[in-house]
Amino acid sequence: MVKYWPTQQSIYLNNSIVDLFIETEKKIVLVKYNKSNQYLYLDMLSIISRNKLFEYIINDFKKLILDLIELDLKLNKIINISDKIRDIFIKRVSQKFLYKKKYNNRKWQNTNKYERNNNDLMQYLLIYLIFGASSISHNTFVFTPIYTPYNHVKILLENFIIQIANNIMKEIINNLDYSSNISIFLKNQNICNKLYSSNRSITLFLNNVKWQNFLQSYIYDVKCFYSERQQIWLLSSQGIITKYIHLSNIEKIKKLNQLKTIFLFWLEIKDLTIPKIEKILIQIAKYFLYSSLNLLSNIFLIIIKIIVFYLSK
Repeated sequence: MVKYWPTQQSIYLNNSIVDLFIETEKKIVLVKYNKSNQYLYLDMLSIISRNKLFEYIINDFKKLILDLIELDLKLNKIINISDKIRDIFIKRVSQKFLYKKKYNNRKWQNTNKYERNNNDLMQYLLIYLIFGASSISHNTFVFTPIYTPYNHVKILLENFIIQIANNIMKEIINNLDYSSNISIFLKNQNICNKLYSSNRSITLFLNNVKWQNFLQSYIYDVKCFYSERQQIWLLSSQGIITKYIHLSNIEKIKKLNQLKTIFLFWLEIKDLTIPKIEKILIQIAKYFLYSSLNLLSNIFLIIIKIIVFYLSK
């Protein structure tokens, strides 16, 4: 039986939120490694330190939800200030994480740009938790808002925790700037993943991340955007994994930059032409194979006739 998320503010919604956070906190403890085949800045942390960062995020997020409910803000207001909410939240958790590591004696610059679609997912998560499922636009996901599965909100929360943690680590690393500084920081704070304990391994990791992010931004994200799919990060018994959910992007396609628009145009052309070209090539291959087999069979028959003719003499 499918469990649905509450549609409006009520005791049922409050209880569902409590259950959601309890279940997520239990999953955090069980998650060990990154099994997504993609690099995360979080990979540089030891499992204990990464899970501690997850705990800071989920605990502060609880307080954030309670504060927003207490403020009794309207839906449009929440939507309009969601960017500021995100930035303040990231800054607050970053400071707490650094304070616990006794490394908050410097002023960190915000070098991060949180992905647009992931900010949208955070916005939807806030709406689900504060107002209920009926406040979500009908065209956003594949299901009717009043029949929003409980697990859908659950995966949005898990994705939020991983994305925020990854952005916090990205900001810290960008501020440290050099691989030597990063190595010293990770080692001195005793939070280092042993795989990235040397300057060489850190440099290689950062280069791989930059290349991955470039491909993600200009190829994979655009393809997902065009297909109205969004990659999300999940906590599982296997580790951190990725999945895809449907997310309507019809209105946002118009706001893409020129390079991404050209890529979308290429995808459109590809979708139109590739199937037809494949069909033509398959037909050509079939005719070539048929002709080749006929030719070989005729040559074989001629050889047999020649052999028989000489033997008969």
